[in-house]
Amino acid sequence: MSSIDSLPPLREVIDTHQIAARKSLGQNFLLDLNLTAKIARQAGDLTGCDVLEIGPGPGGLTRGLLAEGARRVLAVEKDSRCMPALDEIAAAYPGQLQVINGDALDIDPLQYLTPPVRVAANLPYNVGTELLVRWLTPPQWPPFWQSLTLMFQREVAERIVAEPGSKSYGRLAILAQWRTEARIVLSLPPGAFTPPPKVSSAVVHLTALPEPRFPADAKVLSQVVAAGFNQRRKMLRASLKSVAPNIEDHLNAVGIAPTERAEQVSLEAFCALARSVAAAR
Repeated sequence: MSSIDSLPPLREVIDTHQIAARKSLGQNFLLDLNLTAKIARQAGDLTGCDVLEIGPGPGGLTRGLLAEGARRVLAVEKDSRCMPALDEIAAAYPGQLQVINGDALDIDPLQYLTPPVRVAANLPYNVGTELLVRWLTPPQWPPFWQSLTLMFQREVAERIVAEPGSKSYGRLAILAQWRTEARIVLSLPPGAFTPPPKVSSAVVHLTALPEPRFPADAKVLSQVVAAGFNQRRKMLRASLKSVAPNIEDHLNAVGIAPTERAEQVSLEAFCALARSVAAAR
């Protein structure tokens, strides 16, 4: 029996169901239930909330979310080997856990969730960044979620909260900080996982803002930022040529020197540039 519920310890669960982490699925399991409960608490007050979890694996974080009072958890797991373990959790929490065996990139969570919704996940490394970008760039804002509490490789987490001028500053920082309050809330060493990854990990908590910090068209801003950071060592007058033929005029109009590089430009200035480019289209 574990310290948070009446279910078996996770090491016993993965032994019973023969769930060895697969590198091809980006799996690294957290088997310390005290640690998964701590991560669940970083998601905030879950009472009265539906929670979306991606890649639950054997269900450590799932159990933490349910123990913390989540109204309901939707767990999306690609690996069918994990289904029996997750079914056992569902049986222990009748009506509170729905498990979908499928690819999170192909599933519309709004078909299954009722607001308010929070997202909490130890994201598989191979799809984590793509999922984050999708959640940050929905067709409409505010999004379907109130907050995201996500585990990434430490390097990715630092990119999300990076400031202008730093090596980590780039597209993720712009997209995250434009529409959310983002902060690193927990760090984890490789030894916390089975098997241990080669790098440290960190949990980032992102709270959706009611409105973006600065006005801009999301599609145009994404284009400008992607072009600028795709060739981050080039001056903006060169890296942004594909965005607008007269890009230097737009840069000068919003007070950005054409000789600047993307990593030197603030979020506010990028938004101003996106507005200028959008107005000319």
